[in-house]
Amino acid sequence: MTNLFAEELTIAYDNEVIVDRLNLKFSPGEITAIIGPNGCGKSTILKTMARLQPSHSGAVYLDGKLIHKTSSKEIAKKMAILPQSPDAPEGLSIYELISYGRTPYQSGFSRLTTHDCEMIEWALNVTGLSSIQHQPVDTLSGGQRQRAWIAMAIAQETNLLMLDEPTTYLDPAHQLEVLKLLEKLNEEEGRTIVMVIHDLNHAARFADHLVALKQGKVIKEGTAEQVMNADVLKQVFNIDTEIITDPRTGKPAMISYDLIK
Repeated sequence: MTNLFAEELTIAYDNEVIVDRLNLKFSPGEITAIIGPNGCGKSTILKTMARLQPSHSGAVYLDGKLIHKTSSKEIAKKMAILPQSPDAPEGLSIYELISYGRTPYQSGFSRLTTHDCEMIEWALNVTGLSSIQHQPVDTLSGGQRQRAWIAMAIAQETNLLMLDEPTTYLDPAHQLEVLKLLEKLNEEEGRTIVMVIHDLNHAARFADHLVALKQGKVIKEGTAEQVMNADVLKQVFNIDTEIITDPRTGKPAMISYDLIK
């Protein structure tokens, strides 16, 4: 299992502190959902912990090693990150996109190995894309396109998968399609999933662990029952909420809310 955690992590833009002395650990084998208002630092934290952008101070450790001292290829063999609304080159097929996930295991212009092809076929099968693997990515529906990007990430053969708002711009059916796929990867493959997500009910339903952020600080983290309550949501989002237990899932669910004036 891959371990990733931040210790006293500070992130700043033009000397303005966005995230201040953050301590955060993602539990191996669990789904973690990061929630919070727009501009609170969710995506920034995800990208910094994946070494896509620099930190101001503090440290991020990947399997006990400082991530900024770890090679990009080694990181890519342990962690896959899917940014918000990625774009594929026009005409690129699903199979070709997924094959990019094998890049960390290749050198120069070497061809795909037998194992590379096996991993691509496995990713196609797991995400339900085998029958349309030669279709161009830019012709897919929103849910299919997101599944294709997830397939590329899991073909990377990492234990840790980090996703920045994987359900953005998707209709409710496609949102569930993507989240159920992530749940399946976690339960059947043991993948550690970390995702930034806006829908609080989806966070509560699918995540083992929730992290609620405001202005770059962790306000509360824990189970859905510990985080999805009126007091925490009031503090984080400045809203007055009504929370019930969803009879289908047994998880807390927000059924109404209003702004606090």
